[in-house]
Amino acid sequence: MVSYNKSMDAPLVVDLGGFLDHLAHHPHEPIPPAVRDECQKVVDTFHNTGILIARDPRVNEQINWDFLDMMEHYFRRAGNQLYNGEKVAEVHPELHFQVGATPENVEKARNHCERINNLPEDSKAVTECPPQYDAKWRYFWRIGDFSAHRSDVEYENVVPPDFPQWTELMNTWGSLMLRTVETVVRMFEIAAGVQPEKIVDMLRGAPHLLAPTGSDLNKFGKGSVFAGYHYDLNFITIHGKSRFPGLSAWLRNNQKIDVAVPSGCLLLQAGKLFEYITGGYVLAGYHEVVFNERTQAAVNTARETGRILWRVSSTLFSHIRHDVVLHPMEEFADRFPLPREETIAKYPPLTAADSLKEELRLINLWKNENPEAPASRGY
Repeated sequence: MVSYNKSMDAPLVVDLGGFLDHLAHHPHEPIPPAVRDECQKVVDTFHNTGILIARDPRVNEQINWDFLDMMEHYFRRAGNQLYNGEKVAEVHPELHFQVGATPENVEKARNHCERINNLPEDSKAVTECPPQYDAKWRYFWRIGDFSAHRSDVEYENVVPPDFPQWTELMNTWGSLMLRTVETVVRMFEIAAGVQPEKIVDMLRGAPHLLAPTGSDLNKFGKGSVFAGYHYDLNFITIHGKSRFPGLSAWLRNNQKIDVAVPSGCLLLQAGKLFEYITGGYVLAGYHEVVFNERTQAAVNTARETGRILWRVSSTLFSHIRHDVVLHPMEEFADRFPLPREETIAKYPPLTAADSLKEELRLINLWKNENPEAPASRGY
């Protein structure tokens, strides 16, 4: 069994530049010590905090701003349709909301009230107990090709007809973020002693989803919970910069931090599938999104400049291919936080597809399985 560094009170910034340069120019030579140190930082920050800030020289922030501009216009249009009782064509509950739009007040975080109640007083969540429906929209857009063994929860993308640049911009920004995830995973494999490409191969053909959220800052005010306290059900979640703050995350030591993405960087947080294959060596990170003082300050500035008042997150969920059988990897056997027998019992073998379906049921996105779901309004 292995412990973690409880004193690590912030995620590490990892520079991908040296590793990328090594791959491009010296792929068959030993990895330089400085590059290996950056690889070790990937393992250390995921293990101790569940979060990593990647400084990637390939990041193109203008594409992120163009993406945010488009999504602000989309969510404003879809929101107005919903508020006026009109049909929002991109909403597909019959597909379990796994492509297209999910309106506000549909998704609800799992009940983590026992965990919330045990958080330190200075790190409490704002999320109510039991959690209420999230005051946010979501748009799911698949990035990458389907695998040869396509599952029954993988669907073709839904394209809004009034945005001619939609497909190209979504694919471009989503692919750029997914590329960063894959690079970070390669660095993790090196420092963790995992066979090269073993984890990367699990990502090939997986249902990666560009998943921006949209929250109406005219309708909702300070204290509104846009995303209740939760972990993500996927492998790694990656975020670009948002124009409006509000994201808070909890480190492994249960310390709450306000999250900001530095310029030229992307933020990555471990999801449940990462926890599963490492047997808990890396834990899925908890987080919530709330309209707070920092959000209000950004709203005040945006209002002065005439910006659209929708908070859009620049988010991508990377996944593991659905036919992969999840189980704790032997490479982490001497680093399991729990005894081996308890670890195997806690993380029994199951496919990534089965894991996804179970998690979707628990957050109210699996069709016709939750009698509490609100009545249909325009979809």
